[in-house]
Amino acid sequence: MVNYNQVTKTISLDTYGIKNANVRYQLSPDELHKITIEKELGQEASSGALAVNTGEFTGRSPQDRFIVKDDITRDLIWWGDINIPFDPGKFDALYNKVVDYLSGKEVFVRDSYACADKDYRLNIRVINEYPWSNQFAYNMFLRPTEDELKDFDPEWTVVNAPGFMANPEVDGTRQHNFAILNFSKKIALIGGTGYTGEIKKGIFSALNFILPVFKSTLPMHCSANVGKEGDTAIFFGLSGTGKTTLSTDPNRSLIGDDEHGWTNENSVFNFEGGCYAKVINLSRDKEPEIFDAIKKGAILENVILDDKGQVDFGNTSITQNTRVSYPIEHIENIQIPSTGKNTKNIFFLTADAFGVLPPISKLTPSQAAYHFISGYTAKVAGTEAGVVEPQPSFSACFGAPFMPLHPAKYAEMLSKKMKESGVNVWLVNTGWTGGPYGVGKRMELKYTRAMINAVLNGDLGLYNYDDYHIHSVFGVAQPRACPGVPTRVLSPRATWNDDEGYYTTAFKLTNAFRENFKKFESYCNEEIRRGGPQRYAF
Repeated sequence: MVNYNQVTKTISLDTYGIKNANVRYQLSPDELHKITIEKELGQEASSGALAVNTGEFTGRSPQDRFIVKDDITRDLIWWGDINIPFDPGKFDALYNKVVDYLSGKEVFVRDSYACADKDYRLNIRVINEYPWSNQFAYNMFLRPTEDELKDFDPEWTVVNAPGFMANPEVDGTRQHNFAILNFSKKIALIGGTGYTGEIKKGIFSALNFILPVFKSTLPMHCSANVGKEGDTAIFFGLSGTGKTTLSTDPNRSLIGDDEHGWTNENSVFNFEGGCYAKVINLSRDKEPEIFDAIKKGAILENVILDDKGQVDFGNTSITQNTRVSYPIEHIENIQIPSTGKNTKNIFFLTADAFGVLPPISKLTPSQAAYHFISGYTAKVAGTEAGVVEPQPSFSACFGAPFMPLHPAKYAEMLSKKMKESGVNVWLVNTGWTGGPYGVGKRMELKYTRAMINAVLNGDLGLYNYDDYHIHSVFGVAQPRACPGVPTRVLSPRATWNDDEGYYTTAFKLTNAFRENFKKFESYCNEEIRRGGPQRYAF
């Protein structure tokens, strides 16, 4: 590990167009923490972690994410509402404005890389306006050794200027904030937003294009861990479904909590060097590993501190998307290096706010492909303006906002790897049971953990009709029994005590699945189309 207090290398940013800047290169987390406090850009929590407020934006802004449409991207990107084209000339003009804005300022520069497997390594230079943004880059990207820094050659550059506001009428943006990828110039340009997730997701989005197109490797929005016998488990899921929580297991070594690649050699590698976890309602009792990772070096975002620096994790007055970033070394039980082999189980996590999906079910290959392309979870009342009851939410491949290619491309790659490795795929509902949101309650974490552990320990066994019930609406195989879980909990219908209400709601959700899948049908074969719910509501 590098002693960043001893890094003496200096660099110029003139080649980037940033002139006369006071370049603070490769500062240590302690230095960045101190500068943030001195500049009154953050506070120190009682745990020693740095607490910052990201300002106007407390989450990503998908409508303000663009990709430059040029000779590299024109015929490969799945253009539309997710991948919004941006004019090359407009990019150049906006880039020049941003670097002019940064010129003459104190800027914080970090050299790092993504991808723990050296055969896929991507060198990155991050240029930040704020010190805490640079500390976030230290936490989340992989950290070069002192020898690697001597001859470091960045391939991609992230230019991050939260204080710069675009002029939409002139600059071609939708509003004053933007996150733009330019694959020809290998630049991620971010402005007008202090939300740090845009930094990591910019590089993740770039890798989601680079790896499948140039490396024949599947990029995944997932967490992963490895057991004592060397078996790897993968957890797909959207924000709030439990990727970080369920992969952080004292009995298994954490590979990573969010972004991975799956190679043709059946190995899995982490893109990152840290974790970025939600902390809403966090407690040591339920999530001790994450709770204890919040210490000096960690960065809390948009939380409320009392006058003693204690965090009120239940306070969502700023946002429900309260977060913490920390180096992966803050977790005791980690895999070194962050790679794994012998993938045995894949879990698709969904927070079903309708409360109709089984808490765990085993998927056939066609069902796995269908649910992967669908990427279902649900929004609950209060999470967004105008959401007053549960609403289905679909994000292809469990990460549509970061996927530049058509979802069928990633699904095709996943299906191929599943067949080659003989992996089992499970659909896990971490959402509601006993009724929809507002009537039922959230599935207890201890039960979800017990079901995950039963799969990983082999207690649920292989597919056997005697051990499973085929769900009458969704067609998935739900186990009749699981160690540590009451039998009643395994049947969502039984928890409702209202068969008519249950089936009415279940059919409502199946119709939402079908409506969402219409845009993918022409790209999918009959086998995948048959993987969805087969019964209709009239």
